[in-house]
Amino acid sequence: MAIIPDHTIEQVAAANDIVEVIGSYFPLKRAGATWKALCPFHQEKTPSFTVNPQRQIFKCFGCGEGGGVFKFVGLYEHISFPEAVRKLAARAGIPIVEESGGLEEDRQHEARRTLLKLHAEAAEWFQNNLLKNEIGHAAREYLKGREINSAVAKSWQLGFAPESWDAFLNWALDRGYKRSTILQSGLVKLRDEDRPESEVYDRFRGRLMFPICNDVGEVIAFSGRILHSEEGRAKYLNSPETPLFRKGSVLFGLHKTKRGLIDAGTAVVCEGQLDLITLFEAGLTNVVAPQGTAFTEGQARILKRYVNEVVLCFDADAAGEKAAERSLEPLLQHDLVVRVAEMPPGEDPDSLVRKSGAEKFRERIEAARDFFDFWIEHAAGSVDLTNLSAKLQLARDLADTVARVHDPLMRNEVISKVTARLSVAPADFANLLPKLQRRQTPNETPRTVPPAPRHEIALLCVLALRDGAARDFLLTQDWPEAVAETPGTELLGKILASDLRPDDPASLNVFMASLSPEEESLVSGWLMQKMPPNADIVAREWWQGLRQPALRRRLQAAESRLKLPQLTAGEVVALQKQVVDLRGQLDEFSRLSLARPLDS
Repeated sequence: MAIIPDHTIEQVAAANDIVEVIGSYFPLKRAGATWKALCPFHQEKTPSFTVNPQRQIFKCFGCGEGGGVFKFVGLYEHISFPEAVRKLAARAGIPIVEESGGLEEDRQHEARRTLLKLHAEAAEWFQNNLLKNEIGHAAREYLKGREINSAVAKSWQLGFAPESWDAFLNWALDRGYKRSTILQSGLVKLRDEDRPESEVYDRFRGRLMFPICNDVGEVIAFSGRILHSEEGRAKYLNSPETPLFRKGSVLFGLHKTKRGLIDAGTAVVCEGQLDLITLFEAGLTNVVAPQGTAFTEGQARILKRYVNEVVLCFDADAAGEKAAERSLEPLLQHDLVVRVAEMPPGEDPDSLVRKSGAEKFRERIEAARDFFDFWIEHAAGSVDLTNLSAKLQLARDLADTVARVHDPLMRNEVISKVTARLSVAPADFANLLPKLQRRQTPNETPRTVPPAPRHEIALLCVLALRDGAARDFLLTQDWPEAVAETPGTELLGKILASDLRPDDPASLNVFMASLSPEEESLVSGWLMQKMPPNADIVAREWWQGLRQPALRRRLQAAESRLKLPQLTAGEVVALQKQVVDLRGQLDEFSRLSLARPLDS
């Protein structure tokens, strides 16, 4: 795949002062040579989050998170490393030119860029239709009735697709886009799906347009809503799946609401785009909407990055209740607590906020019932529990749903609620539960945290990171061999194999970006430490302490092998040479120790 060159990453790091970057997210207070704040990655009352401007790193001494400017932006924004580099590059006005990963990958990369450009320009075209053209008058009136003004429409890039078979198609062709690219975008469709050469026409016609963005704000698809209900016509129409858009892996509004989700720890989930926009603009910023009526596993996995709890605000009808139940399994699969805020009949979040205000709606969210309380009551309320057959069938149905709860404590709590409502013995109900194993999600792998190197290795790592003379000394030693035969020295090997320059924070940022998140947190802590005096002499002493035991073991092994019978003359010569070499290295270490008082 295409990659961002190291020299560009270093340039971006050098252009983004970490104090200024972090300070743009929340206030920092100076504390001597460093800056401090309450850590954004865990709850705390006393600031332990420290930013070192000299080293251009951050470190939380409470939760242990730490690293450079790319790590911070990635953690805070919940984006990948390349996305963090691009975001900071845009902030500094630095163009990103990615290196080629091969001809086919170049084609795919270029095709994706073209599709993103088409979607961005299409969003502008739809918005011009809505805000500036006469054809958008009816849509403007519709939004006016929903109390959506032009500023909000601009903020959310709302638009209008005219009632025309080919207005968008002709516009895109005039802009120079190829017919194949326009088709691939999903914004037009074939008249005859079985004949690729058949005529094409606009997918969205006479609809209010909602751009769907990925989590970094790029337009990747659209959702179109009719202005007035029409028999036989879908209320909402979404883009089909394309190379940019996978419906089950996108949450509408996430690019704007993810900070609110993180701060609240709870996601308010509504069905429609207008519901979300109204809630967000009213100050309830921890809100998302699935692309459909129920959550998918992929959407639940994304949501788990930001929150631990979900409040469902689906319509108070059979379809809304069914959507809530279908959403349960993927949400529980990711150990999310699920509650339900019931909507009055005929109402939705948008209408409730406009009628009663945001504070009343917030109270409704806070009073939302546990999903299972809501669900058991609704399920039992529609069944005659005096009828044994109906009661047994309800118990079986409830058992199927309870089996989806993977957390054992939560499952036992739900079983208690169900059996109390049905007046059955918990043990009898438990026998109805299918024996389901917790499924591992496709991208889920066991997380292993590497153990911190023992003290002498850690000190050598610090010296190799922080002091040029100490690093130069270590590079003259047989460090690849030492790393190969000494357990726990893998990180030291990475440090010595890198091109980092100890006195250059941008260079250190590039190096840290190559580490695992756990290693980067460890290194950021080392970079915060004070350096010992005479670092190069300390490096020599500790290197000797690290290498001498291994050299002695190798010398003993070689001398023992020399005593073995039936060695060939060549084997004897090789072993004798090895013994001489090992004794020479040990003698050299002894000379270094004797010379230490003179050097110091």
